[in-house]
Amino acid sequence: MALAAYKDLCMDASDAHAQARFWAPLLGWDPHPHDDGDACLRAGEAVEVWVNQVPEPVTAKNRVHIDINAHALEPIVAAGATVLDSTSFAWTLMRDPDGQEFCVFLRPEGRPAGLYELGWDVTGDARAAHELAIWWGDLLGVEAVEDERGFSYIEDVPATPFESIAFAPVPEPKTAKNRIHLDVTTDDLDALMAAGATLLRAKGEDGIGWHVMSDPVGNEFCAFTPV
Repeated sequence: MALAAYKDLCMDASDAHAQARFWAPLLGWDPHPHDDGDACLRAGEAVEVWVNQVPEPVTAKNRVHIDINAHALEPIVAAGATVLDSTSFAWTLMRDPDGQEFCVFLRPEGRPAGLYELGWDVTGDARAAHELAIWWGDLLGVEAVEDERGFSYIEDVPATPFESIAFAPVPEPKTAKNRIHLDVTTDDLDALMAAGATLLRAKGEDGIGWHVMSDPVGNEFCAFTPV
């Protein structure tokens, strides 16, 4: 039984309004700037991504990044992205105007463009990546799959706008707060912590309406509980 349900995605940015304008056409949602400097991306009335204004610049490679499907790179570059590597992989590694990495999978015109999946770095080997995939799969009520290519993934997570989350091993440790994280809802915060989550900041502290948590290896996420 799932301990939590997916709610939405959060992205930090040095200029939230500019970041929302950049990502909205790539993901197929509408940008909505807020008076306080934050922004969001909406599909109709539903918020799919919160874009939060933060003072700190990008200082490390994204531990969680967005993968998109696209028909061409030129419009993405024209919008302000930079190509980092177009030859080493089956995808193109790019950097958005805020300095955050993302991956573009070029698809034929018949396949819709937009959000494809989330890529998630895990310090260690393939076993470490699979263990974290299991943890998040248990949390969200789906089964983790270990891929023979050395990574693991979870897919068909209810209510998500992406196909899967791919957990890949990397050698480098986590050194900074993740600029992209998940928001979830839960009716049982204690069960979440018993499963291995850590409470970093409780709902009500500094006026926040959610609990700031981390997973067993330190990735931040936010848990929303009933009023």
